[in-house]
Amino acid sequence: MADKSDKPEKAKKEQKQEAPTAEAAPAQKKGGKKEKATKPAEGAEAQHGKKQPKIKKAEEKAKDEIKYIVRIANTDLDGTSTVQYALTGIKGIGLRVSKVIARKAGVDPNAIMGYLSAEQVDRIKNVVDNIDTSLPAWMLNRRSDIYTGENRHLLGTDLILGVKEDINLMKKIRCYKGIRHERGQKVRGQRTRSTGRTGATVGVIRKKEAPAAAAAGAGEKKEEKK
Repeated sequence: MADKSDKPEKAKKEQKQEAPTAEAAPAQKKGGKKEKATKPAEGAEAQHGKKQPKIKKAEEKAKDEIKYIVRIANTDLDGTSTVQYALTGIKGIGLRVSKVIARKAGVDPNAIMGYLSAEQVDRIKNVVDNIDTSLPAWMLNRRSDIYTGENRHLLGTDLILGVKEDINLMKKIRCYKGIRHERGQKVRGQRTRSTGRTGATVGVIRKKEAPAAAAAGAGEKKEEKK
């Protein structure tokens, strides 16, 4: 009988020993889940940390500071385009000349025009104002001027007036180009058979009808002679 009573006591002791181990195991699992939740993932600080609102504020300020119109040489330039393309808005400045101007001024040609500081814009203005000395002689658009004999580079309204004066001079001296300008015809030797035809519209005789018309004209001439 003693043996039978000992067996249930041993079973109870084993159950008591197993019970705390089973309780400890879920506690560890729960604790592990909490640790995983508390640990931030890699790059989480960049996305959800405190630095993100600062970056947004900096971007908003930068967007607000852009100048959409920059005025150089009495012309309004697009501030959203790069320096090398914005300067081409000035009449008389092409892409190659704009790159030279940007390098002379110490400005990156690929920088956005509206984000430049006031000092950088002033440097570009100084180079544009003294463009005759900033460019080599072979890049100037008016070399050996007729009246002064100097090498110059005309910009904006000066260029438009200079071209008009040259055309008027050619008209006055009655050269071939001046006469063609007066008549409104093409000046540089282009063909005018199919394009550039000005004046009153004149009918064209087709090739098939041409012999019949010539024969009719010859018959009329014979009748007149008789």
